[in-house]
Amino acid sequence: MRVLIVEDEPPLAQAVARGLRAEGMAVDIALDGGEALAKAAVCPYEVIVLDRDLPVVHGDEVCRQLVTGDGTGLNLGADDYLAKPFAFGELVARVRALGRRAHPAHPPMLTRGDLAIDTVRRIAYRRGERLDLSKKELAVLEILLAADGAVVSAEELLDRAWDEFTDPFTNVVRMTMSKLRRRLGDPPLIQTVTGTGYQIP
Repeated sequence: MRVLIVEDEPPLAQAVARGLRAEGMAVDIALDGGEALAKAAVCPYEVIVLDRDLPVVHGDEVCRQLVTGDGTGLNLGADDYLAKPFAFGELVARVRALGRRAHPAHPPMLTRGDLAIDTVRRIAYRRGERLDLSKKELAVLEILLAADGAVVSAEELLDRAWDEFTDPFTNVVRMTMSKLRRRLGDPPLIQTVTGTGYQIP
């Protein structure tokens, strides 16, 4: 899941970003409303965590420009509101819920053949045995399973599972896919569609 944190206090922004990254999310940071609008214009964020009292462009105006609506807070088009100070666990739960809303809802279990992901507990299994996957590998596998056999491009994987500091010309997707294939074992499940992307048929 790709998330944008918009917060003008750098220590708080970094702390929230670290916590969400530890939960397996790809997180970018914007320190003012203008930067938030610029980043949202070029990246398909699934969730934007937006502070209201921002410099350059107020949070309400950022929200107004991103969605249709009038007023403040939820009336501006925001999907949820969490007052500071907040419990980090609650923030994670709400971000995950909003992420599920951004795409067609995944069932509690995504399956294909003998492979399954528990999307609530964030655990993957093959032939009933739990797989030892990194958070990034799990994120990539979930995107592939949710595609239901369709091909997913490397660009889409990069957009949805990595953050803005990842070089778009890097081979990180290919490297992660290679590790994931090894962890999934035989027979191979992930196919490379030359010039297009990856799929689990």
